[in-house]
Amino acid sequence: MAKGRRKPQRRAPEAHFNTNSRIRAPRIRLVGDNFEIVSEVAGQKIDSGIYDTRSAIAWARDLELDLVEISPNADPPVCKIIDYNKFLYLKKKKEKEIRSKTAKTVIKEIRFGPNTDEHDFEFKLNHAKKFLSEGAKVKAYVHFRGRTIVFKDRGELLLLKFINELESLGGAEELPKMEGRRMIVIISPLKKKK
Repeated sequence: MAKGRRKPQRRAPEAHFNTNSRIRAPRIRLVGDNFEIVSEVAGQKIDSGIYDTRSAIAWARDLELDLVEISPNADPPVCKIIDYNKFLYLKKKKEKEIRSKTAKTVIKEIRFGPNTDEHDFEFKLNHAKKFLSEGAKVKAYVHFRGRTIVFKDRGELLLLKFINELESLGGAEELPKMEGRRMIVIISPLKKKK
């Protein structure tokens, strides 16, 4: 790269809407809620309907607003006379609100060995109860190191006991299964009745 030249920075892709003179259709369907103001500027009764694109652009320009193509694939394209920057701001705000309302699944892991004693089991069981009551899933697994792989039955009994102890707070998605050197079970919290 030559000295003194900067690498062009990439912008995050923004929603692209055709505005004003970029609208190529000869006729558009005008929608929105500011028709009283548009009617005053146009000097005629304007309502939701099909209009000539040039006229709509002129009305928007007189109001110091933009003609924005909301639905370009419709026949004729659907447009609104609005402030374009405010429109983008409200659209981003709405998308952010929708994203925040979507449920995020949290998975907490609890690791056992095939020879886990009773005290450690109770300690980890209490953690699992706390996680399930908070609404998180619990992934419990028994990790077999070296020759302990011969104790698969102990690992399975341990996980079945774990599932049984957590029955009041959550249910296993499926029975314990082997994945490599681990025996895994995932426990989902029970749905709370409203």
